[in-house]
This record gives sequence, structure tokens and C-alpha cells, in this order.
Amino acid sequence: MATDKTGAETTVSAEKDRFTIAVDGKEVGLADFVDHDGQRIFHHTEVDKAYEGRGLASIMVGEALAATRDAGLRIVAVCTMVAKYVEKHHEFDDVLDAATADTEHYLQQALSS
Repeated sequence: MATDKTGAETTVSAEKDRFTIAVDGKEVGLADFVDHDGQRIFHHTEVDKAYEGRGLASIMVGEALAATRDAGLRIVAVCTMVAKYVEKHHEFDDVLDAATADTEHYLQQALSS
């Protein structure tokens, strides 16, 4: 369990198609993904505006990427927040794939169904 910049305890949880972050038991953020062909495609991240600036997105994304690597999946950062995170945290370079036309096409199909 990590703490945010204010010292509040946070919990990151994995769900079927997203990771969530809670502060003191209240869910305040999410990172959505779809799995495809050995890759986990992160396509959307958000944190409740009332909780912005506390480092919650970084905590959540860091734990989500570590769980993805531990699951043996590769990371595709379509989401801007995830892309910015991996630019600064090179410990994920070995499991990072660029978005391709195939991943973009699959993502569009998955989100529209």
C-alpha cells in the first residue's frame, strides 16, 4: 500500500478491464485497458478532479504496469498519461511496445462493441 503526496493511504486494485485507485477506501481513479495478443493496451486514465495533484495517477499507473509485466504481458501506451509515465520510467522499456495500426484497429473494435 502506497501513500499519496498528502500521506493518505492508497490502494490499487485490478479488475477485469481496468485498474482502480482508492484513497482511504474511496475509489477516485481508474486506468482502462484491453488485452490483445499478449499485449495490454492502456487507453484511458482518469483521477477525480478533487484528488488531482496528489500523485495518484502515477501510483496507479506504476502499479498497473508492474502487474502487467508480472502477468507476462507487454505494454502498449495509447493513453497520454501512461505514455508520459513510461517516458520517465525506463524500467518498463523491456516490455513496452509501440501502438501499431493493428493495436489501434483492435482497440477501436473492442471499445465499440
